[in-house]
Amino acid sequence: MQYHFNGFISGDPSIKPVSDEAPKESDNVDVLIVGCGPAGLTLASQLAQIDGVSTRIFDQKAGPLEVGQADGVACRSMEMFEAFGFVEKVLKESYWVNETSFWRPQADGTDLARADRIQDVEDDLSHMPHVILNQARIHDFFLEVMRNSSARLEPNYNRQFSNIQFTNDTDYPLKVTFECLDADDKQEIVNARYMVGCDGARSDVRKSLGLRLEGEAARQLWGVMDVLAVTDFPDIRLKCVIQSAAQGSILVIPREGGHMVRLYIELDELHGNERASDRNVTPELLIEKAKSIIAPYSFDVKEVAWWSAYEIGQRVCNRFDDVADTDRDTQLPRVFIAGDACHTHSPKAGQGMNVSMADAFNLGWKLASVIRNEARPELLHTYSQERQTKAVELIEFDRDMARLFSEKPKTADAAKQFQRYFQKHGRYTAGVETTYSPSHIVGNSQHQSLAAGQKIGKRFHSAPVIRLADAKPIELAETLVADGRWRLFAFADQCDTGNALGKIGKLCGYLESDAKLSISGLAGDAQGEGGTIELNAIFQQSHRTLNLSQMPALLLPPKGKYGLTDYEKMFCVEANKHGDIFDLRGIDRKEGALIIVRPDQFIAQVLPLDAHAELLNFFRNIFMKV
Repeated sequence: MQYHFNGFISGDPSIKPVSDEAPKESDNVDVLIVGCGPAGLTLASQLAQIDGVSTRIFDQKAGPLEVGQADGVACRSMEMFEAFGFVEKVLKESYWVNETSFWRPQADGTDLARADRIQDVEDDLSHMPHVILNQARIHDFFLEVMRNSSARLEPNYNRQFSNIQFTNDTDYPLKVTFECLDADDKQEIVNARYMVGCDGARSDVRKSLGLRLEGEAARQLWGVMDVLAVTDFPDIRLKCVIQSAAQGSILVIPREGGHMVRLYIELDELHGNERASDRNVTPELLIEKAKSIIAPYSFDVKEVAWWSAYEIGQRVCNRFDDVADTDRDTQLPRVFIAGDACHTHSPKAGQGMNVSMADAFNLGWKLASVIRNEARPELLHTYSQERQTKAVELIEFDRDMARLFSEKPKTADAAKQFQRYFQKHGRYTAGVETTYSPSHIVGNSQHQSLAAGQKIGKRFHSAPVIRLADAKPIELAETLVADGRWRLFAFADQCDTGNALGKIGKLCGYLESDAKLSISGLAGDAQGEGGTIELNAIFQQSHRTLNLSQMPALLLPPKGKYGLTDYEKMFCVEANKHGDIFDLRGIDRKEGALIIVRPDQFIAQVLPLDAHAELLNFFRNIFMKV
């Protein structure tokens, strides 16, 4: 984290000074967000970090979420939290899912027995763990990011979306009306350039666009409860799948704090037009059901902190914006939907909150770059294209996961099927398998061999490095701040020491003199805070052998009103028993590689270090002024 570059300021450095240019709350806004769930708060937090974008966020609730709902945080989401600056808080408070155990009836069909106990996340899948934390706390951290931004963004509660009108106003074509729930017969009208509905599975924004969730319910009823209990079940502090012979199944999720546990409890099938609410499920019923599944172990519930009952269903919209597929060539999107507003599924794989946040992280930087006149407006089409495909994959995965949870084990092989499925799809549940198809923001694989372990279209896979200037060991992903910028990671060839004649030096020379790209630290960006692209270099030599003073000026850019030197653009390898970042991520040591990373941390392209024209051409299809 860098600060003091605009002068010494005491106090908490995460609280940014209020900018004179920060947009004030107004009835005219660039982005209007409806819903303060995970998607809405992720989007609002990202936009609050980017200068020149005015944002307002509304919710019909009276205030922030306090308890319950989602709790599983995938490795990929933790990587995202790192970009927002609050991952350490999540790491400190959360339960870490290190292992998962599987319990089934013994071979003779009698009492439960542990069938296996496995590592939850495979080695080197991510530098972040899989954790469990109350969704309300995740909301708290996002709200703090918004509150501490230069925009001082705060949600407007007690505002229920009423309707949206498309007007002829070229600046603010959306006129959105809200009912003020804290004031009788009062409405609030906001004019917006863009609007995003993050208002849940019953989304009124989605309905106003004439869209609907499509799919089928599994007709299986489940209950969920967070409890404080005394039990002799030995794996109560492990993530645990229990499949009984006749009483159903339970998914055990230990919660933060060392004592609370969440139980997902299989109930009966629904029939005809029955809904979950028709069954009159109570906490007492859930407790008795849990006891019957866990028997012969005891389970004495002392307190129920939260509970609910739900019907498993997998549904998805056919698009995530207001433009029909047939009109994409002539119309640009203005209204978007994200999170549960456009896809719903069971909570078994812990994907709901995680995928919703990923939706917003995909959309936020695209909106900001178009609003700031950096990117071509056609970029906005890629949100629905990329995330709707991801949602369909999630639905297919979730359908299989829900079915396997509910199936009664009839044979030993059948009983092991779920465990094999669980292990096989561990990468998927960790959130790291998302792969975007080639487009104008995801390149082809012509030069993929230069960085075999950094797959184009997938998220940038971090590894340890040593920062050259101060010898600090860090994860390279720590540079991927959620500030809307693209990143260039220049991995040097084995002979390059940063001199002007090496590939890194020539790349810097090209970017300084010939290219039309907006690189942070270029001449004209005297304060080092502009630029839509940030350059970082990684060398193969030890940090003790390189000469900092011989490095290209672009890797030592000025920053802040005093033009202080930014020393955090150059890194060296940190070797361990598994090798260094070049070995771990398959970077060609002889040739090096240039990796283009999008603002949402996904790899857009891999190029040779000297492919200057290809680099420029890639961005020419995205940016307005290239």
